[in-house]
Amino acid sequence: AFGVVADIQFADAEDGYDFGGCRRRYYRNSLRLLREAVQAWAGESPPIDFVLQLGDSIDGQNARRGEAESALQQVLEVLGQLSVPVHHAWGNHELYNFSRARLVHTGLYSRPAGGSDGPPDRECHAYHCSPAPRLRLVVLDTYDVSTLGTDPGSPRYQESLRLLREKNSNDDPNSPEGLREPHFVAFNGGFSQAQLDWFNEVLKFSDENQEKVIVTAHVPIHPGASNGVCLAWNYEAALSVIHSHRCVVCVLAGHLHDGAYCLDSHGVHHLTLEGVIETPPESNAFGTIYVYEDTMVLKGRGRIPDRVMCF
Repeated sequence: AFGVVADIQFADAEDGYDFGGCRRRYYRNSLRLLREAVQAWAGESPPIDFVLQLGDSIDGQNARRGEAESALQQVLEVLGQLSVPVHHAWGNHELYNFSRARLVHTGLYSRPAGGSDGPPDRECHAYHCSPAPRLRLVVLDTYDVSTLGTDPGSPRYQESLRLLREKNSNDDPNSPEGLREPHFVAFNGGFSQAQLDWFNEVLKFSDENQEKVIVTAHVPIHPGASNGVCLAWNYEAALSVIHSHRCVVCVLAGHLHDGAYCLDSHGVHHLTLEGVIETPPESNAFGTIYVYEDTMVLKGRGRIPDRVMCF
């Protein structure tokens, strides 16, 4: 069993609204809801084995307020009350607050310090582990190719900007208006070929060892688990890797605060979790997933509905 939570986006700030000015965001309250989640997970019986934090743990406005470090510390202190590992995905809001080079030295860097658990690029926050026999968790980095959190003079930034501008010529690169492929916006990102090659090798190993694999990332990688905008740039490439193997049973993501779900044509479940940041104070948005031989059962709290995913 493991806990799941997405898009906490904490800031010590009054409530506000999204970029469109119509969706309320509860910045300060999100930390209280996280505390409730941690208390619930701590009381689970039998106990949970780990927690997945699906990215956007703090809000981008912390950077403008000079409070990025303190906001992150408050979130990590709450999660640190758990006696189990926490696996972190990196989202766009982490990269609004910190460079990739800085994130490597924060508590959000949950990739193992040694070994060959991830791609050669240590700043690529992708890795895998086995939390239980015949079960593998793969954390993907959906901002491996991105203009966010990267030195504008670096090859990574230049290549990412070229890819983005090929698809999006809007004055505001965060605007999907008029785009044939509306997911090519700056608040999304994609996968490098090196990460995809590494991912393919991990799934090949799991196939050979008859493992079930749970994949997690901040940005959804299937259109059916998205609104068409919140979607990884080269999601087709990631899906191609997944569908060339038998082992993946579920992909968990955040980013889209409304949440979404689909069962794809290859029998893979794609579950996008509702975000804490847009959850009213009287509700919540977290869950516990129980993994069985042929089923995953999500017990949701608040905005997150219960779900049974057979495989």
